[in-house]
Amino acid sequence: MIAIGSDHAGFEYKEKIKEMLISEGYAVNDFGTFSTDSVDYPDFVHPVADSVEKAETDYGILVCGSGQGVCITANKHQDIRAALCWNAELAKMTRKHNNANILCLAERFMKLADVLEIVKTFLTTKFEGGRHERRVSKIKLPNS
Repeated sequence: MIAIGSDHAGFEYKEKIKEMLISEGYAVNDFGTFSTDSVDYPDFVHPVADSVEKAETDYGILVCGSGQGVCITANKHQDIRAALCWNAELAKMTRKHNNANILCLAERFMKLADVLEIVKTFLTTKFEGGRHERRVSKIKLPNS
């Protein structure tokens, strides 16, 4: 199950990503927004991050204009490793080495074809573990 969300600036790509995921057999939980009407991105990021953090969904995908707002907000959650990716190689490396669990994308700065390739790469790349597991385990703040 994939959690997905966006603000108004990421709505069109969110819809295209959701369409592609469903066509490839993924179950999708869409946390909104559901139009291009102006909204505040944290209202949609927190529910996506909560669902990934609670293991109700396997991964999250967030889209806004720059990708930065959704990424910053998602990373406030203790067990979230959200990554802003602008190419497939970065998506591959952040899964392999950082075990990223939320993919963040920038609708205003990326082509749709690239975004769809990045999503596919992110979702099909496995975490390598090993020395990377040790590093990822140090991300969490002490005593939390």
